[in-house]
Amino acid sequence: MDDIKRIERKKQATLARRHIYTQVKKPETFITSMTEEAREAFFASEKKRIQTNLKKRKIRNGVITGFGIFAAVLISAFALIPIFFTFLNSFMSSEEIVANYKVVFQSMSGHATEGATYMSRMPVLKLIPEEVTISQYTTLLFMNPEYLFKYWNSLLLTLPIVAGQMIVACLASYSFARYRRKRREVLFFSYIILMLMPFQVTLVPNYMIADTLGILNTVWAIILPGIFSTFAIFLLTKYMRQIPSGYIEAATLDGASEWQIFTNIALPLCKNAIFALTILLFIDYWNMVEQPLVLLTDASKQPLSVFLSQINEPELGIAFAASSVYMIPPLLIFFWGEDYLVEGISRSGIK
Repeated sequence: MDDIKRIERKKQATLARRHIYTQVKKPETFITSMTEEAREAFFASEKKRIQTNLKKRKIRNGVITGFGIFAAVLISAFALIPIFFTFLNSFMSSEEIVANYKVVFQSMSGHATEGATYMSRMPVLKLIPEEVTISQYTTLLFMNPEYLFKYWNSLLLTLPIVAGQMIVACLASYSFARYRRKRREVLFFSYIILMLMPFQVTLVPNYMIADTLGILNTVWAIILPGIFSTFAIFLLTKYMRQIPSGYIEAATLDGASEWQIFTNIALPLCKNAIFALTILLFIDYWNMVEQPLVLLTDASKQPLSVFLSQINEPELGIAFAASSVYMIPPLLIFFWGEDYLVEGISRSGIK
């Protein structure tokens, strides 16, 4: 009886295996149901349609790219024309400058007797001077020591602010990025609030604090508030928080101290952001006007940015030359660190 059951089960197992491995008839698709000629015609039409779509897409992308390039060139031209205009006109003679632009200044409120008036004729805007001369530069650099003194004042104010702000920003940003606790997040949020406030709001408290400390009308009234500005801390914190935590954990396991982690890991990885911030801060504080006007009552201590606004109409040629020389340091530092500036801002999370 057991042998009969065993044989019967063996037959059932064999039938089951044969049923599993039986080839299933594949369903007929749209392509397989077509004849050879119809299939070739179908593929030819699909190839032609795809080529047409690719051509249309290429034309559309070319039009969009061309429009974007045209818009970028147009915007760049509007931004660069004043720079070329100032630089090329600095080689004009004083007589040519007065003849071309005197009508502009006569129509302004500072020259008219009863406020601003309309210009009596159209001004002549020239990029290429009729007579090239460097007398303005000679007068400015060798016969006007006040300009060089103002230039030195700008350097004396800008360089300590940039250096001090970067030192404070690196230390504070590492702290905010490394130890993200509730109290530190509240403090960081207050930094953001201070950054969003207009500069004119904090100018009066800075004046009162400088007067209380007895540093009013000194360079420290400008340098100290600039060193503890919030923008560099905010930007560098966003950058440091992108450092992989595995790097810091590996350094900690190897016995590295916090100072070693800061100097050997955090700072090298944030090199691009540090250079970008240096460029932005230098350009910003090189062009500052409000702080020196309010906090420095002595004109001999004011920077070059304030002195440029005091050049009057009879010295238009010197004004063009002074503006050209004034643009050299920001342009040089921008061209030197352009790659760092783009990389640092693009990876900091700022849109």
